Amino acid sequence: MSQRKQGGAGMTATPEAWQRALTRFVTVIPHTRELGLEVVTVAPPEVLLRLPWHDDLLGDTARGLVHGGVLTMLLDTACGSSVLCALPVPEVCPTLDLRVDHYRPAVAGQPLWVRARSLRVTASMVFTEGMVWQEPEERPVARGIANFVRLGARNTPPGFAEALFAEEQPHV
Repeated sequence: MSQRKQGGAGMTATPEAWQRALTRFVTVIPHTRELGLEVVTVAPPEVLLRLPWHDDLLGDTARGLVHGGVLTMLLDTACGSSVLCALPVPEVCPTLDLRVDHYRPAVAGQPLWVRARSLRVTASMVFTEGMVWQEPEERPVARGIANFVRLGARNTPPGFAEALFAEEQPHV
């Protein structure tokens, strides 16, 4: 099992720790939390997410087709998640640009899956790619190429990495 040292977090992050951290990340974002986006697996710098089916994902109710904005959101979130686990220490990295190629319509009634990975990390940028599909995986519905700007430690809130990896506190 691979492990990554998180200098700022002061810990070694296993894929399981990354899964918990990225689950925390997607539950902080209101729309991904409300839609029930799930972090399935993390193998840095790659992530696999699943969006369960909801009728409100439809853009074309007459034909039962998923709205293109849902696919864009999935790609942006998955690629951004891959950025966090590709960096030496997690930092704030906003999306600079995102290109989405739509291959075929996503249809009603099936969950959406997205796999994304960071391809290259530089001092100022992170380059990523992602793929969205419904079963079977061999038939993708969309592909995304996204670039993220590294803001660095100076522009990342203090405790950002530690907050991602914080242990769950029992509810009282």
